[in-house]
Amino acid sequence: MKKSYYRWFILVGLSALVLSVVAYALVQSRLHQAVNISDSLNLDSEGRYLFTIEAGSNLKSISKKLSQQYVFDHPHLVTTWARITNKDQVQAGEYWITSEDTPTSLIAKFSKGDVAKHSITFPEGWSFRQWISKLAKVPQFAFLDGMSVIEILNKTGLDIQHPEGWFFPDTYNYSKNDNVFAILNQAHQRMQLELDNAWQARVKDLPYQTAYEALIMASIIEKETGQATERRTIAGVFVRRLKQGMRLQTDPTVIYGMGDNYDGDIKRSDLRQFTPYNTYRIEGLPPTPIAMPGLASIEAALNPEPGSSLYFVARGDGSHQFSDTMSQHVEAVRKFQIEQRAKDYQSAPKKP
Repeated sequence: MKKSYYRWFILVGLSALVLSVVAYALVQSRLHQAVNISDSLNLDSEGRYLFTIEAGSNLKSISKKLSQQYVFDHPHLVTTWARITNKDQVQAGEYWITSEDTPTSLIAKFSKGDVAKHSITFPEGWSFRQWISKLAKVPQFAFLDGMSVIEILNKTGLDIQHPEGWFFPDTYNYSKNDNVFAILNQAHQRMQLELDNAWQARVKDLPYQTAYEALIMASIIEKETGQATERRTIAGVFVRRLKQGMRLQTDPTVIYGMGDNYDGDIKRSDLRQFTPYNTYRIEGLPPTPIAMPGLASIEAALNPEPGSSLYFVARGDGSHQFSDTMSQHVEAVRKFQIEQRAKDYQSAPKKP
């Protein structure tokens, strides 16, 4: 009897163990099975589903919602497993769900708050107004559209009088819960860092008293050319002009000073009109930058190319013709601005 009892006990124990292993394997297979995301979920261009967890939501309601959307089955199993592994607390926000996700990876995302990141790019040469206009197109930042520059700067907490030039053009990431003023702060700090590093590495004998004056020059260089190879050459022209007491006479500053009055064309009367930014009328640099310069333009302003040219004119293909003397410049203007304009003139480089 005792031997039969022991055999029965061992058999029951082994059966229970086998059943436990099978059950555990089944649970794990379901928890690690790839989720299902279909076109009915409004996927983005990369095939991702943007899922939102509202504040106050719990894992039970979230699992139920995802099950109803057929992202995964067995919501009770998912919820139970999250509780067992102490990952049942979720954080509000937006989350990317991809075809590579599993219920366990989603539990980890929701628990850690691994929220979806969006990106916004600001090209070199944009104005502060253009930055705010693009930010205001993001739904969560739309309130910027009704704010003044002063209000925005106050909210950002920046100790600057004029925002132009003070934000570094780049791509910045943000989430649904991020503050737009934090993005502006990040861009401002980046500009300060890049400007300071370039200022420390500047060449000697430059006509700038401060790094801010170099930033002003960099913004002019940024607006004068889209040709990377010309930035230092143009910087050299402007630096020599400043050293010789010549006026900069650069159209982008005139355009900036005209503001909303600029209609796409500069007239002779515009060049005669006095504004603090009309470098045909004022001596030296304008009072502030006229755009957000990129690093290449900042480095060009602080490391201008040596040479003797004092003039340049657009060739009409996006590049410029540089001249040492006024007579050479007049001839270049006749060739490229008068004769060539009637043929195939364009101010920007031709697209490939």
